[in-house]
Amino acid sequence: MTQFVCPACGAVNRAPEGRDARQAKCGKCHGPLLTGAPVEVTGAQLQAHRNGTKGAALLLDVWAPWCGPCRSMAPQFAAAAKDLEPDVRLLKLNSDAEPAAAGALGVSGIPALFLIRDGKVIAQTAGAMPASQIVGWTRQALAKAPA
Repeated sequence: MTQFVCPACGAVNRAPEGRDARQAKCGKCHGPLLTGAPVEVTGAQLQAHRNGTKGAALLLDVWAPWCGPCRSMAPQFAAAAKDLEPDVRLLKLNSDAEPAAAGALGVSGIPALFLIRDGKVIAQTAGAMPASQIVGWTRQALAKAPA
């Protein structure tokens, strides 16, 4: 079973078995569950995604508006979403707007990527990278992590 948190209304939805999850719609608001683009989240929304996502991983980009490398990586992170969904949902957390959430993750440098499965961080890295490297790092980390 795969389930995702709706990026629009926050409802938890199961993706239909045997169907492309990229076509799934929210049962509550009828919006798309996966958009092929990163989802901006608050600290509370991040926790909801960590608790509600099953059968897929989350890739979180912690960034700040003043950070040059973060701004240059943003389009690369967006491009990676097209390759990684539906197996991995990409999220973005603004560390300036959500310092408690960034602190809870132990962010020491940005941009920082956190790969999360079943609510737990299974890999992390820092520094800007191109889309191909984001995709490669994510897939390698998922392959190495215990299921």
